[in-house]
Amino acid sequence: MAKILIAGGGFGGVVAAEALAKQVRAEHEITLVSRNRKFVFYPDLVRLAFGKCEPDDISIDLFETMLDHRVKFVQGEVARLNPEARTVTVSNGDLEGKLSYDYLILALGRRLATERVTGFFEHAGHILDVPSALKFGEQVKSFKGGRIVIGQCPGARLPVPVFETAFALSRLLRQKGQRDAARITIINPDPPNLAFADLDMARALRAALEEHSIESLSDFPIDRVLPTLVMTANGHALEYNLLMLVPPFRGPGAVMGLGITGEEGYISVDRKMRVQGIENVYAVGDCVDFVGPKLGHMAVHQGEVAAANLALELQEKDPNVLYDHEMMMVIDEGGDESIYLRKGLWDEKRSTVKQGRFWSWAKHIHDKYWLATHA
Repeated sequence: MAKILIAGGGFGGVVAAEALAKQVRAEHEITLVSRNRKFVFYPDLVRLAFGKCEPDDISIDLFETMLDHRVKFVQGEVARLNPEARTVTVSNGDLEGKLSYDYLILALGRRLATERVTGFFEHAGHILDVPSALKFGEQVKSFKGGRIVIGQCPGARLPVPVFETAFALSRLLRQKGQRDAARITIINPDPPNLAFADLDMARALRAALEEHSIESLSDFPIDRVLPTLVMTANGHALEYNLLMLVPPFRGPGAVMGLGITGEEGYISVDRKMRVQGIENVYAVGDCVDFVGPKLGHMAVHQGEVAAANLALELQEKDPNVLYDHEMMMVIDEGGDESIYLRKGLWDEKRSTVKQGRFWSWAKHIHDKYWLATHA
């Protein structure tokens, strides 16, 4: 019997646990450790902020879900990994101590490195968890006019909620008859041609932004946030009356100092999702060191690949399933300007960009289906 430990309860961890339960023999013990008992479907946090759903609509009870898949669930914080002893130290939850493993899948997500932007914690809001999304929704309700700044900080790597928030604000303010009293500006730390590294996508986004009279300001790397001002290191500044920023991301603290991470703390893996330099350990999701944005569908695919290869190892076969890194997203504008992008990040193939009301509908249906099939 092998002890399989999955550290992290996001997209990658949940999918890896479910896939392994289907592929390995019942005598193997699978345990999922997660900081939170509830899995939150974070692509729907923009909808939550604007009152389009309730927290229970976009969350899953991991204890009950894992029980249905014969996976043991432990609520706790993964504090440290000891590869030599093959143990993980867990704190602040059901268990205080060490869990041993024969095989480990790290799905620890990314850390919000708000300390890298002076004043972010005090003055900026984000919508990357339920409390923050609800708080921003209350700020939107009390907004009386002025400039709205929505954007990413350097190292954020999550562009979709920036654009979806701006579009949702434009539509809401128009419905309330307040659109003319608001100036919406999207800020991006990268030059214009680097936002999605795709010319067709840039054109489609530009047309959608123009339709909503939303400004886009590129090459604006935020370094400091003041009560009514965002600033760059070279002194450029922008005033705001309402602010939402995606903070910088970094890799998880539990793996620091182990020699398995890149410059930003993300874990180095090969195409089989195996951690480089440590035996019997895989990593999936936002914690891995791949180029491009950090998106849910990427974590799902990585979780499937890791589970498939680990299952082969348990059968004493060579792992041979390879991960193909591509970006696939829908920016939901709420209508005809919604945009679908599919782009390989490891090849030179031309991307696919489509636009229309269908993609808004398709994203909503997909989200509901995913939650229903994993609950």
